[in-house]
Amino acid sequence: MSNRKLAILAVVAAVMVVLAVIQARISRAPARVSYAGGYLIQGLDAAKIASIVVGKGENAVRLIRRGNRFAVGNKDDYPAETSRINKLLTSCLDIRTIELITSAPANHESLAVTEEKAQNIVKFLDKDGQIITGVVIGSSRLPELQMDKRSTYVRLISSNDVYEGVNVPLPASSAMDYIDKEIVNAGVSDVVRVTVTGPEGSYALRVDDSNEDNIVLENIEAGKKLKKGDCKQVVSALSYLSFDDVKKESSFEQEKLRFDSTYVCELKDSTVYTFEIARTDVKAYVKCGAEYTGETRGILESKEELKDKEAKLLAHDRATAFVKRHQGWVYEIAELKAKNLTRKLAELLEEEKEEADAVKPPSASDGEEAKTEQSE
Repeated sequence: MSNRKLAILAVVAAVMVVLAVIQARISRAPARVSYAGGYLIQGLDAAKIASIVVGKGENAVRLIRRGNRFAVGNKDDYPAETSRINKLLTSCLDIRTIELITSAPANHESLAVTEEKAQNIVKFLDKDGQIITGVVIGSSRLPELQMDKRSTYVRLISSNDVYEGVNVPLPASSAMDYIDKEIVNAGVSDVVRVTVTGPEGSYALRVDDSNEDNIVLENIEAGKKLKKGDCKQVVSALSYLSFDDVKKESSFEQEKLRFDSTYVCELKDSTVYTFEIARTDVKAYVKCGAEYTGETRGILESKEELKDKEAKLLAHDRATAFVKRHQGWVYEIAELKAKNLTRKLAELLEEEKEEADAVKPPSASDGEEAKTEQSE
């Protein structure tokens, strides 16, 4: 069995263990009544959760189940990061109650456990949009300002009972906080060649395989040399490339963005990333693509060749997953990243400085002229 298959089986086994632990935790008791000294939420069946709402009013984050994962409804159903959904769920399930403070609704406002005053609210809804359960997170208590002793007033959304609770989270209240914002991370050491094309033409930079600091411009103009620092910024533009916002490509039809620049990056593992860039007066956007250009067939099964084959298959799988994730989406990126993805060739070049004339030894005539000047 190949190393790749073993790695996959190990990951699957780990995931199954985690799921089993979570399921055991959330199914620990059939009761739905909280009590002092226990868990606030009891008996939640995670399989029945069709959506989660975090926050209040129009700014609330809507997380909607789509098949076997969640999507962020506020962002055109962009896939949510599974680990962040799991963290939200388990952190709510881990809230423990210390003491019953009040059961009178008249006291809710002073403890900030009304829907208007709450620090945050988390609701778990079923497929019909009905609330299964939910948590209203009120004000916090800080005895002598000791953070390790912080407690918070909480109540179930369906109950008037307010508890002093511990392990109370402050869930992220921005839609982008539930999204993995990294597009790609490829450093200079991973790059073979970068091609930048814009309205004024195109150019290609190649990285020396033995020295990543040596970046060469193909077909450089005579009398010109590269600004090494600026060139390195272009080649490293995919290092931790992330986005600030995301929309479906179809959402931009009215805005008519002009994707008139491209950035193509060829990596040593035979992956080729292509980015189309559009810029407005205030924002920059990219569309992403990838392709694996290497060979994955016809490799003999020696030990060394198996490692090589595994690396190629993983690179192929990464490129396929990259396209599946990003196809049809447009990302808003930071201006600095957009600048490095679209730099003009003229910004990378400078005039070669002429070398200073070498110091010549004095000639005989120079000596005679010097004597004449002294005698005069």
